[in-house]
Amino acid sequence: MELYEKNGNILYILNVLKKYSDEEHKLSVTEIRRKVKEIYDIEIDPRTIRRNINLLKYKLDYDISTREDNGKGYYISKDPETDFEEGEIRAIIDTFSYSTFIEEKLAREIIKKCKNLQTVYENEKIKNYKVFSPKGKTSNVEVIKNIEDISNSIMNKNKVKFEYWKYCIVGDKIEKQIVSTPIVSPYAIIYDKQQFYMLGIKEGNSEFFHYRLDRIKNLIEISEKIKIKKSDKEIEKYADTSVEVFSGNEVEIEAECDQYLLGEVIEKFGRKVEIRPITKEKFVMKLSVNPIGFKLWAMRNLDIVTVIKPISLVEEIKKVIEDANKRYN
Repeated sequence: MELYEKNGNILYILNVLKKYSDEEHKLSVTEIRRKVKEIYDIEIDPRTIRRNINLLKYKLDYDISTREDNGKGYYISKDPETDFEEGEIRAIIDTFSYSTFIEEKLAREIIKKCKNLQTVYENEKIKNYKVFSPKGKTSNVEVIKNIEDISNSIMNKNKVKFEYWKYCIVGDKIEKQIVSTPIVSPYAIIYDKQQFYMLGIKEGNSEFFHYRLDRIKNLIEISEKIKIKKSDKEIEKYADTSVEVFSGNEVEIEAECDQYLLGEVIEKFGRKVEIRPITKEKFVMKLSVNPIGFKLWAMRNLDIVTVIKPISLVEEIKKVIEDANKRYN
């Protein structure tokens, strides 16, 4: 046991430096020795500590500032190529706290792993930090595994088979039911509105379709190879034009919007949209996009968006408004 303890000295010292040192919290040899004893119940003499720090610094290339460098003590600097910055960790924690695509227990486990990458001082700053999700999280624990398995299938150019569920009304209850067990050729994973989707082509079809990853269960990679080839450009085009992640062919759309929506339009539709100011208060937008998804977006902003073209979409929206008006009269 004593041999193992001695061989572990360098790891004890490295872990103490990673967790308890930074530019504002430099550790002396005495403090490193005390921390190792406190955490690992191991006694290390000062010469061994200095020798192992030199080994870490000069042989293993850890960026360790020494007393000779700064006049006070030792601390380990973050490697910008491999270590996350404090703000980056915070962003990851926010994502998993807020997102609905990941099951709650798994989200907590990932957040815990993120915190283990930081010093105790960085974690102290966020011990009471909370992000509240206004929507419930999925109960499907397979989402992360689905991402891994689909990615492997895409790399191997193999099809996948899975069960796909949706909410259904059964009598006076709402239940989750398996509605299909498709075989699909996967091409990409896309992210939209806090949800991951698999972009693929269902067996027997030739056009893209999408499946929400949190509704996929018991996914397996099968040996059958993907036969239909799709380019990165085609995949990117689908992701760019399928507003609200609704599949289908895009059409040329023109709409008049209030200035209030300018930022959202630019952020949502990106480089695909053409914008022409009319007045200080209004502008016209033009783009090719999926009409079903655009209709949903326009209806949500009905008071500040007026669809001009195509006429077929204008008529659809008029009918929705007329039907709603009848129900509320």
